[in-house]
Amino acid sequence: MSWSRGSPEVRIAEPALVVEALAADFAAEAGAALERGTRFTVGIPGGSVARSCFPRLAALALDWSRIDFFWTDERAVPVTSPESNYTLGRALLLEPLGVPSERIHRMMGEAADLERAAGAYADELETVAGTPPRLDYVLLGVGADGHVASLFPDHRALHDQRSVIAIEDAPLPPSRRLSLSLPMLGNAARLAIVAFGSTKARVVGEAVKDINSPLPVAQVARRTRRCLILVDREAGSRAERGT
Repeated sequence: MSWSRGSPEVRIAEPALVVEALAADFAAEAGAALERGTRFTVGIPGGSVARSCFPRLAALALDWSRIDFFWTDERAVPVTSPESNYTLGRALLLEPLGVPSERIHRMMGEAADLERAAGAYADELETVAGTPPRLDYVLLGVGADGHVASLFPDHRALHDQRSVIAIEDAPLPPSRRLSLSLPMLGNAARLAIVAFGSTKARVVGEAVKDINSPLPVAQVARRTRRCLILVDREAGSRAERGT
């Protein structure tokens, strides 16, 4: 099921086993923190990873009242929109778990002034996760172009050192977004990147094999001391040795 290339660790399996591996890793990390009596801060995505993995995470037996949830990015859409990452997370994870409202820290993607919303979210991160803020666990999906969160290849946002970025010109719709920055994502105590399907094979393979890859997924994986890449066999078809 797995092979390791130092850092990051890469595991390739059938889709159901990818989800189980993520659940086991999350449970181990969260359980250890909660056993120590500390709070556990998490960054969660939207998209296909949320749809595939959140129902399984919601079945874990953890003290969810002591876990704080942040978002890795958000689209500039109302919360009533099906494109809202917050709405997806709320439906598939937060509401089933009954997470207290004070533990839910959503990005105000619908704000007219995204720069102000980014600053407010950065302040909230520092209040909960320290200065500079560090999340205990970040879960990311990856796009077919190698983007993570709302950080796209060759975009100037990749060079922004602030913890939260307002983006007005994303290359995929909607163009207006909020995103955690590359330094913020890379500072996570534990980073898990999950990908499914053949459309992700090229970027996963490059991220794993090319230590100089400029792809956002490769850059964030290199920045994180403890990175786990979990992919199904189609997404991992170019990541295995000898391919």
